[in-house]
Amino acid sequence: MPSKKAIEKKNQAALEVVKPPKTKPYNDIDLNNWKLYESIKTGTWWDFPSREKKNGHSYDYHGNYIPQIATQLLNRYTKKNDIVLDLFFGSATTGIEAKNLERRCIGVELKEDMVEYTKTKFTPRDLVVNVNIIQGDSANPKIKEKIKDRLEILGQKQAQFLLLHPPYDDIIKFSDKKEDLSNCSSTEEFYDLFQKVAQNGYDLLEQNRFAALIIGDKYQNSRYVSLGFECQKRMEEVGFITKAIIVKNIQGNEKAKGKSANLWRYRALSGGFNIFEHEYIMIFQKTKIKTVQKKLLNG
Repeated sequence: MPSKKAIEKKNQAALEVVKPPKTKPYNDIDLNNWKLYESIKTGTWWDFPSREKKNGHSYDYHGNYIPQIATQLLNRYTKKNDIVLDLFFGSATTGIEAKNLERRCIGVELKEDMVEYTKTKFTPRDLVVNVNIIQGDSANPKIKEKIKDRLEILGQKQAQFLLLHPPYDDIIKFSDKKEDLSNCSSTEEFYDLFQKVAQNGYDLLEQNRFAALIIGDKYQNSRYVSLGFECQKRMEEVGFITKAIIVKNIQGNEKAKGKSANLWRYRALSGGFNIFEHEYIMIFQKTKIKTVQKKLLNG
């Protein structure tokens, strides 16, 4: 005959098994079983040995971010069926991973040819129910109406997650369009246009939900230019609060540089600078507190 204590322990174990999931409003992580989520990173240093090239992903576009970042962000800050808004859609890394993880995505891309190309990565059904791609200028306030129309079709008024991966100023020229942030006449103009994109994203994001900015820095005229921290400042100016700054190792995530790597090492030794081996993933949240503060500051 089991002891009373043994019976109580068995009953308690049974209760724990059927305990309902304890989740936050912005993800599906069951905090009752938080130890099971070892694959989700919570530190500020991210290092991936190589780029994911499976599950629909490929390195077919110079400048796209690695899919593992999308996997981490979407698992951490979204729930199944949530809508992810990507205002620099590029070659569809966000859209592909959103589909893989049973999320939905609205992407805005400036280049017409890139829009047509990325559509080939999805089935006709996907392009209706899972991934909506809009050709347009993410810095233009008029783009919000087009996005709102897509949100309405998908049964939502606002997006549940915002992802921004802008050009790193003029490091890579992505097109000859004047609206392209990589064609700005100055870094200050780049910041101003980026802020307009950030404002559109803020306006289209649900309250208390999260945004991520993937950004690197650059060298110009023999000096270090902190694109990341200035863009962080612009995100806060439109209303976001900063939640985390993650440093990601970019070594091993790019195509082999061969002789050019030695050339950059020579230039670094000659010029007194260091070669970039990192970029930032900055996490933000749209909160009521910040919204109130912004209204007070604006009178």
